[in-house]
Amino acid sequence: MDLFSVNWIAVVAAALTGFMVGGIWYGPIMGKKWMGAVGLSEEQIKNGNMGLIYGGAFAFSLLASWTLAHTFTSYAIDLGFQAKVMTAFGVALGFVVPAIGTNYLFSQKSKALFFIDATYWLLFYIAMGVVHAWLG
Repeated sequence: MDLFSVNWIAVVAAALTGFMVGGIWYGPIMGKKWMGAVGLSEEQIKNGNMGLIYGGAFAFSLLASWTLAHTFTSYAIDLGFQAKVMTAFGVALGFVVPAIGTNYLFSQKSKALFFIDATYWLLFYIAMGVVHAWLG
């Protein structure tokens, strides 16, 4: 199987969707709580290298989306809509959430930050799963 035989429109659309979920989640929904949980002020956020931050975050979104698309195409059968969304959710719940949880335990981050970030990653992967299921 060719590693690059994926629906590239779905890969980019899903990455954009996940990126937009992040903008909403870390903006109007949880932005202030997240800033407090990580100990950053609005001034510190604004002084960050936004090109690097947003560009890097989108590149990671593309990688995550491509990996999800590759996972879906590696099955011998065509997965249905629900199976793709549940697989995406399972990736977040089974791999991403435990990974950040372990990091947060050892770095002694707050439970609030863990729940903010873990919920985001669940929403991110569900959104990407929906887009891949819809376009794939």
